[in-house]
Amino acid sequence: MPKKVTCEICGTEFDIPDDVIDGELVSCPTCGQKYQVVLNSGSLQLKKIEVEAEDWGE
Repeated sequence: MPKKVTCEICGTEFDIPDDVIDGELVSCPTCGQKYQVVLNSGSLQLKKIEVEAEDWGE
């Protein structure tokens, strides 16, 4: 049975498949925020991936 998680950014609930592996990247289907899956002793956590904005020399 897939695990339900909630996006920290927009609050959307989405499923993480049972066959997810440690370190796999998943994205929120609504806002696109990327997370890294961390599996620890059977528990699943999401680590938010910070995307740095382009500087463009401004």
